[in-house]
Amino acid sequence: MPMVPSWKFPSFFVVLFTFLSYSFSSIFTISNNCPYTIWPGTLSGSGSPPLPTTGFRLDPGQMIKLTSVPGWSGRIWARTGCTFDATGIGKCQTGDCGGRLECDGNGAAPPTSLFEITLGKGNEQDFYDVSMVDGYNLPLLVQPRGVYGTGVCNATGCVTDINRGCPKELQVVGGDAYQGGVVGCKSACEAFGSDQYCCSGEFANPSTCQPSYYSTLFKQACPKAYSYAFDDATSTFICKAFEYDIVFCPNSNRAKKPNGSFSPPLPPSIGWPDQKVQQQVHSSSDILLPFPVTFFLFVATLSVLAAKSQKLI
Repeated sequence: MPMVPSWKFPSFFVVLFTFLSYSFSSIFTISNNCPYTIWPGTLSGSGSPPLPTTGFRLDPGQMIKLTSVPGWSGRIWARTGCTFDATGIGKCQTGDCGGRLECDGNGAAPPTSLFEITLGKGNEQDFYDVSMVDGYNLPLLVQPRGVYGTGVCNATGCVTDINRGCPKELQVVGGDAYQGGVVGCKSACEAFGSDQYCCSGEFANPSTCQPSYYSTLFKQACPKAYSYAFDDATSTFICKAFEYDIVFCPNSNRAKKPNGSFSPPLPPSIGWPDQKVQQQVHSSSDILLPFPVTFFLFVATLSVLAAKSQKLI
């Protein structure tokens, strides 16, 4: 009786592993709806691999999709007012990450609006938030899409332009390109450095670190976002989604778009700030394959291999 070639079974498991891995991965779709260029950055948490890029340019109207791995944890933000040379060395007025185009493990210099997320492995839930604990530089909206199962996911973010109403003592003023305008709004911790504002020292717990006058201003402007370190109750969201749309300047009407760019549409049926999104898993043309499709492909692959094995016997 002829032996079944041994290479068939390892190949089968490689295919199976690929399908299963992608079925539980998530995609971050980052869009620039601002009327000017931004330079998004990404930072992976401890134990998480870097995303396909850790820093890049995004002109008005452009978007990019970054695929993560199950269990990925980290931050995504946007830098403004950047200049880089041909080697990727330079600096940004807000959100700078070590003076390089690719952040390569460097975090964002405050003040910066941050999207933070920890993806669940397998069927585990995702935890995500938008934080202004490190201050604010740009409005952003985060919309989960492709919700796993029959759960619901909340949009979150900060769509208000806080720079326009930032107290003078917290303002970061831009250079000539911004005509001396406010490009960022510091947190009280960054501006004053006291333990009370930074929730450190004797204030390093929820009972002693309470909302301050400044964090309350941030919270009133953006009720769904973190305004200080222990602002968990109204700022952390839990769900299971296959894609997260991250839109910078979601309410901006761009006056001029560069040639070849396009306007990324805002997610359909979006509400703010209390809109919930509920979607059944579905995909025939989606980049991600939900589990029912993956299982079907697994069964189909197994059937084909079994049929081939029968012919060789």
